[in-house]
Amino acid sequence: MIIVTSKNNVPIRLTTERWKHIIMRHPEMDNQKERVLETVTEPHLIQQGDFGELIAMRFYEKSPLTTKYLVVVYKEVTDTDGFIITGYYTPKPSERRKILWKP
Repeated sequence: MIIVTSKNNVPIRLTTERWKHIIMRHPEMDNQKERVLETVTEPHLIQQGDFGELIAMRFYEKSPLTTKYLVVVYKEVTDTDGFIITGYYTPKPSERRKILWKP
């Protein structure tokens, strides 16, 4: 298990089970673990999810799929605990989601 800190200073866990889920559902994410962690700690944008989760996004000029945003969905359960749900690449941020944080 790896723990990083979100923009809200909440420790966010990436468990082995969640990492296996990510690379099984999104094979292009293999070898992208460091970027997943970086996206949580240093996002370019955070959007609101539909069920209380947060959606961190970070733009990468070079990704396994060309120029893409890396999306990491995570949940801050308390002020001292959270976990990563999934991660994947997308061409652009959702325009319908509320922006919670942007530098």
